[in-house]
Amino acid sequence: MESALKPFRVMAYIVGVTLLIFCVGIVLRYGFQIPQMSKVIAPIHGFLYMVYLVTVLNLGMKARWTWQYMIGIMLGGTVPFLSFYVERRVERRVHAATAGAA
Repeated sequence: MESALKPFRVMAYIVGVTLLIFCVGIVLRYGFQIPQMSKVIAPIHGFLYMVYLVTVLNLGMKARWTWQYMIGIMLGGTVPFLSFYVERRVERRVHAATAGAA
């Protein structure tokens, strides 16, 4: 389970940062008619979000999470700043589970 935690944590931070950059791009696009940034970052964030979903599935299967919990974690990459919060909660949960199993 620990081996799947690190890729999840990395992707949670990357997706969180790209989502924040994407939000800035959206403000520039619709607030100031500067579409270049959002045109570049949107597909990058989309691809990285797909990788994030795979890491959630990988960790969730190893940790034997319910599908409802995994979907909740997956949605963490869709709300600005939420992926950072979700990452911390998941890390604590995984560490508690591995400490309890030892």
